[in-house]
Amino acid sequence: MAETHDAAQQTEVHVDDSSTLPSYSNFCRVTATPEEVILDFGLNPQPFATGRQDVKANQRIVMNFYTAKRLLTALGMTIQRHEGTFGAIELDVRRRAGAVQQQQPQFTAPGRGPSGPVGVVE
Repeated sequence: MAETHDAAQQTEVHVDDSSTLPSYSNFCRVTATPEEVILDFGLNPQPFATGRQDVKANQRIVMNFYTAKRLLTALGMTIQRHEGTFGAIELDVRRRAGAVQQQQPQFTAPGRGPSGPVGVVE
């Protein structure tokens, strides 16, 4: 009985990114139609401001749900690897700020307890 190895062959994809323009985004809006997922990326100059915020979307990526699910898997694996190396990514900015304050060393004068602003040596 002859075996076919076609299923065992892997496809190798080479990506030409020589003309790709990088851009930064701290905002993403996700919408969908029955056939597609739409990702709008932009820069929010006041991400922690209250009230109305106007954000200009400067990139739009439209993909089918199969590609979106593959993207979800790839992003999940990337985040897991990052957190495994560098620790958990805290999304709550108040908790992040509290963690930074707790990590700052308290400088003290000899024979005295902490005094003055954190980081100031007497």
